[in-house]
Amino acid sequence: MIACACTIAGSDSGGGAGIQADLKTFQGAGVYGTSVITAVTAQNTVGVYQIEALTPTIISAQLNAIQADFPIQAYKTGMLFDATIIKQVAKQLDTQNMPIVVDPVMIAKGGASLLQLEAIEALKTNLLPIATICTPNLPEAEIISGIEITDDQSLQQAAKKILELGVQTVIMKGGHATGTQASDTVFSVNESPYRLSTPRYETKHTHGTGCTFSAAITAHLAQGMSVKPAIIEAKKFIDRAIFDSLNLGHGHGPTNHFAYKKSGGVVDVQLLS
Repeated sequence: MIACACTIAGSDSGGGAGIQADLKTFQGAGVYGTSVITAVTAQNTVGVYQIEALTPTIISAQLNAIQADFPIQAYKTGMLFDATIIKQVAKQLDTQNMPIVVDPVMIAKGGASLLQLEAIEALKTNLLPIATICTPNLPEAEIISGIEITDDQSLQQAAKKILELGVQTVIMKGGHATGTQASDTVFSVNESPYRLSTPRYETKHTHGTGCTFSAAITAHLAQGMSVKPAIIEAKKFIDRAIFDSLNLGHGHGPTNHFAYKKSGGVVDVQLLS
């Protein structure tokens, strides 16, 4: 039977991020994808023009329908928008004995806020304690931890704060950093930290990279991989998605969700302890 995964996130009308990116990623990784839409956005590669959140009732009904009929083997959350939605989703996922990947989506590539400020506390107290993996970029990690990240020491301190919230593994993504390498540092409760590095490419077409990376992790967990191999394989997925650009749109264009399968997953990822 094919592995099944579920994404709980917002809809991106431009198709580069959110539900659309997650489902493309699941497909590219060989996993059947289901979805729970939390909000509808009017957006493209240039910006987000309008957001309308769905009610917790219909969000809950979507999740109930999926859980009643599909053998979901991993869940991913993306844009949850407000505290009420976060609490509802966390309540229903807490009953599932499955991996949960939390992408703490807060700001769109163009700068629009995708998470209300009062929802951050709900994220920390309701969702992260039940998460298997959390995948913040550096600005998100600073907001969650309350620590300004300026060097490796503060990176470790911020990661420790996030782990203390109950999440089992936190991936501190390095996309907002500088240098010739795109390096993500992984901190876990029961494992020594390690760093994954691939070349940093000069491109503006990076819309939805966080969604795609976390969805790839979710897909590989659904296929039965353990955490570390799933993260490594997801790093390969996002490397190819950025490298093999589609060159679409007038702003921050989408990544290429077909590239990983086309490459056969052959990517050189540096693993550093």
